[in-house]
Amino acid sequence: MSSSQQPFRLAVIGSGPAGVYAAETLLRSAQVKNGELEVSIDLFDRFPAPFGLIRYGVAPDHPRIKGIITALHRILGRGDIRFLGDVEFGTDLTAEDLRRHYDAVIFATGALKDADLAIPGIELEGSHGAADFVAWYDGNPDYPRTWGLEAQQVAVIGNGNVALDVARVLSKSADELLRTEIPQNVYEGLQAAETTDVHVFGRRGPAQTKFSPLEARELAHPRGLQVVMDPRDLDQITDAEWEAIRADKRTDQVVQTFVGWLEEQQRREAAGEEPTDREGGPVRRRLHMHFWHRPVEVLGEDGTVTGMRFERTRLNAEGGLEGTGEMVDYELGAVYRAVGYHGSELPGIPYDARRGVIHNVAGRVTEADGTVLPGVYANGWIKRGPVGLIGATKSDAIETITSLLEDVEAGTLARAPERDEDAILRLLDERGVEYTTWDGWTALDEHEKALGAAAVDADGEPRARVKVVEREEMVRVSRDGMTVPSNA
Repeated sequence: MSSSQQPFRLAVIGSGPAGVYAAETLLRSAQVKNGELEVSIDLFDRFPAPFGLIRYGVAPDHPRIKGIITALHRILGRGDIRFLGDVEFGTDLTAEDLRRHYDAVIFATGALKDADLAIPGIELEGSHGAADFVAWYDGNPDYPRTWGLEAQQVAVIGNGNVALDVARVLSKSADELLRTEIPQNVYEGLQAAETTDVHVFGRRGPAQTKFSPLEARELAHPRGLQVVMDPRDLDQITDAEWEAIRADKRTDQVVQTFVGWLEEQQRREAAGEEPTDREGGPVRRRLHMHFWHRPVEVLGEDGTVTGMRFERTRLNAEGGLEGTGEMVDYELGAVYRAVGYHGSELPGIPYDARRGVIHNVAGRVTEADGTVLPGVYANGWIKRGPVGLIGATKSDAIETITSLLEDVEAGTLARAPERDEDAILRLLDERGVEYTTWDGWTALDEHEKALGAAAVDADGEPRARVKVVEREEMVRVSRDGMTVPSNA
């Protein structure tokens, strides 16, 4: 673009890591830093608060992951990226609106729906998607305030990070979680839970889990929790598999954690000792780790979950998974599937329903036949599917922004007819959209911290934060703290 067309106007839809890192990558590009390209970036989110999946998809007792918010906060707090929250693409703003006001748009909307688990009975009452449960305990304003936790025996299907989070939240006492930022309604719901046993099922063996060593060890941390292992799951590992396990430090540490639990369990049983938690205290709940279990059917009566059937599995000579033909049934009152996420379709944007992603090549959005849509890009999980951690999102952003800058250099992007930065604010005002800004988030952030300071955890200590759940209250607090341009 020539200097007469500056600044380059970019809209980013989604303020999680994928959206923020895409905007930051453009700002750090050589073209922007050396003055060849001036940019103006608006970052939109359908929630009144920023940070996407980090705020609404990570367990509250994961401060290391939550710490990513600090980095995102630092980026958005500089002021060279404008945040506009409580604005939903497809409802408050359309693709046509974006074309009129921006030279390009990057969709970074993530993947918040649960992937399907296509087995009989999955639709029974008491069968849940883990993502819905995560949204509840993370205080997502679009979800109900209550969650039924009457089941004593609960299954979590999956061996990934989400399965771990769900199992840990179900296993911990509400008082332990009170030291986190959980909303009051979540604390009350977990406090009333009747759960006694949480069963985590994985199709493969202990060496094929996606846990980190620390995450595996943390499973046994909750007070009053006993971890229960099945000796068969470790006995099934062959000598050749053990060699491969020991050759990989991470895998060896994870598997040795399971071995340690089993050895302690067997020692106590042989000595006739009562089980205890890791600190020697009484057992309140049990966490059962099951490996080599492939889901076959959710069992039920009168439309409600009563159990689940699995087939025992093993690795074949090629390292693939195969069934043994042995079926095992468990009595259960609830099932949570944590077998992956699936991206949602966006109005007017080419979508691959099978993979749950936007059609794209190197971040350039395309029609299903490969035809490129000029000026439309994707980043993060909606671009490549729900795999990889934050580091992958950063490298993803580099690829997408490289494509965008190549298109800017080639002159293939049409210039948006509306160049006034505040025209989009006037449009939202005309439509009655109560958008929020970075000033508004700062006000909400301080408000939540003040709520925490006024409350105490189970040890009588002030809480760091109490998250506001109701969208209307989030918007009210945010807009009370906003500074709106006088010419908007």
